[in-house]
Amino acid sequence: MTNINWAEFKEYKKYTTKKDNFAILLDFIKSYYNITNPFDIFAMLSEDETAKMMLNKREITNAEQLENFMYRN
Repeated sequence: MTNINWAEFKEYKKYTTKKDNFAILLDFIKSYYNITNPFDIFAMLSEDETAKMMLNKREITNAEQLENFMYRN
């Protein structure tokens, strides 16, 4: 699985009006890596320590919960 490019994320973040870093990260992954499948995104997030903290903060423990979060926002 691909690692998150945090330097590119910071650049991407400059051009958004969203306030939630996790929502911005999801948009970034969809845009930069062209990954839209919640199961693939969850796998990617689960491999990164910072992203894992974001998942834990929102109590997202599986891809189905991530999918619910993605389509709610």
